[in-house]
Amino acid sequence: MHSPDEIRILRRIHAAAAERRLRDPQAPAITPEEREIEQRLREGHPWFDGPIPMIPVAQLYARDVPLPASPPGADLLQVLWCPCDHEEFAHPRTALFWRSSASVTDVLEAPPEPPVVQFDWYLPEPCVLAPEQITEYPSPLELSKELQQRLGDVNLWETAGFAWDSTGATDPQEFYFRNLCHAPGWKTGGWTRWGLTDPMPRPCHECGTETTPLLTIASSEWNSGSKSWMPEEERTNPTPLLLGTPPSNFTLLDIAGAYSLQLHVCPAAPEHPHIELVQ
Repeated sequence: MHSPDEIRILRRIHAAAAERRLRDPQAPAITPEEREIEQRLREGHPWFDGPIPMIPVAQLYARDVPLPASPPGADLLQVLWCPCDHEEFAHPRTALFWRSSASVTDVLEAPPEPPVVQFDWYLPEPCVLAPEQITEYPSPLELSKELQQRLGDVNLWETAGFAWDSTGATDPQEFYFRNLCHAPGWKTGGWTRWGLTDPMPRPCHECGTETTPLLTIASSEWNSGSKSWMPEEERTNPTPLLLGTPPSNFTLLDIAGAYSLQLHVCPAAPEHPHIELVQ
């Protein structure tokens, strides 16, 4: 475990090394000074026994993005998490705070930070959102057998005048999975991603109402199989596109080995405990 400041130092070392190698492929991957700092910091710290402040993960305004199932009068959602795994959960535990932005007048310039973070990838790198509204479709696992068969009918795609195989997909189902259903990256609302498990009911623990997706916290905005979801400006970016690093992962977070943490809320009563789903 490391302190947040130590994690930031290690990230600066890695970023400097990547930039140095980009300018000169023959440059050293690490300098003696960087190696000394890295070796010293890699010793880490023992487990901290005491209260740990939660870390801000996201702050979203209703004026910028839709916030499904928000309570009456709330136009601001703040998401925090404890930067440690908890019991059977191989991910941080989250807390949601709904607020009226007009009532937030006393703002901390520097929120308190935990003395240690269990894993480097549980400390978000601050960034500014650039919201974009998109249309996505449900996972193939949520479609009926009839729709799945129609989705795989090559003749229907050709009749529609679309050459799905020009995208690099081996079949129409792969094209649909990569480019049309449950968009990768951070998002509010939308369809639930499935993959680790088949679709299953997600009832509210308090009242039994089926919960709806509120926020997806992703390990990357796109990957090698979903570049069609990349922003247009990134397609012309001369910087090499490396999965897990900017621009595919500005926050430098990683959920359970490149998965996503999806937060579901009760549409009948937003104050009911939310549900966390890793997929």
